[in-house]
Amino acid sequence: MSYLQESNRKAVTVPGLAQMRERGEKIAMLTAYDASFAALLDRVGVDAILIGDSLGNVIQGQRTTLPVTLRDICYHTECVARSVEKALVLADLPFGTFGTKEQAYQSAVAVMQAGAQMVKIEGGAWLAQTVRFLVERSIPVCAHVGLTPQSVHAFGGFKVQAREDAAQAKLLEDCRALQAAGAQLVVFEAIPAALAARVTPEMHTMPTIGIGAGVDCDGQVLVLQDMLGVFPGKSPKFSKNFMDGQPSIAAAIEAYVQAVKHGTFPTQEHSF
Repeated sequence: MSYLQESNRKAVTVPGLAQMRERGEKIAMLTAYDASFAALLDRVGVDAILIGDSLGNVIQGQRTTLPVTLRDICYHTECVARSVEKALVLADLPFGTFGTKEQAYQSAVAVMQAGAQMVKIEGGAWLAQTVRFLVERSIPVCAHVGLTPQSVHAFGGFKVQAREDAAQAKLLEDCRALQAAGAQLVVFEAIPAALAARVTPEMHTMPTIGIGAGVDCDGQVLVLQDMLGVFPGKSPKFSKNFMDGQPSIAAAIEAYVQAVKHGTFPTQEHSF
C-alpha cells in the first residue's frame, strides 16, 4: 500500500490510539518542527507528529534539551499544527515547566492552545498526581520513561536505562502508576527490548511507543533528522537512515511508516 495515495485516511485521535492497539495496528510517530515537514509527514501517513524538545538539539544546536523553553515549544507547535490534517499532534512540556501540577496545567494549556492535541511529560510515578490533574481537566497526556533526556545530568549522560532487576521493577511500577493516573500513551526510550516486551501487554489503556525499546512496543518514534541521516555526528544506535536507497524524502518517510506498520523496524541492530 502507498500511504502517499491513501487520501481517505481518517484523522488519528487520542481514543484512536488505543483502538489501533486493540486491532493490532502499529503506531508510526515522527518528530517535526516546521510547517513544510509536518505537511509532508501528514500526507505520507505518519500517525502522530511530536514537537519534541529534541528541537534543542536538531534545530537550535544545543547539547541537551534543557535550554528549550515553553515559548520555543509553543512556536514550533503552532507551525506544525497549521499544516496537519490527519495526524495526531503532541508536544513536549520542556524542562522546568511542570514542577507542580498547577505549573504543569498552565504549561499544558499554552501548548494545547498552540495546537497540540496531547502533551508529553518525562518522569515516573512521582508524576502520577500531575498526570491525573491534567487528564481530569481534559488534557490528554503521553508519559515518557526510561532514558528521559531532561534527566541527562542525573543519569551521567545518555545511557540505556533499566538494565538491572531493581530498575526494571521500578519502571514497571512507574508505568502502572502513570496508566492508573490516566496517561493515554507512553514512550519507552533506550530500555532493553525484553523489558518493553514484558511491560507492553500490561498497558491495556496506555499504548507503548518505543525509541530504542525493541519491536514489541505498540508503535515507534524517531527524530526526523536522525531517520533522514541529516543530523551531523554519530547517529543513535536505535535510529536508522531511511534515506539510504530512496529517491526522495517522501519515499524515505513512507519506508519508515511501512517498516513500523509491518513490524520490520526496529531490528535487533537498533535495540538494546
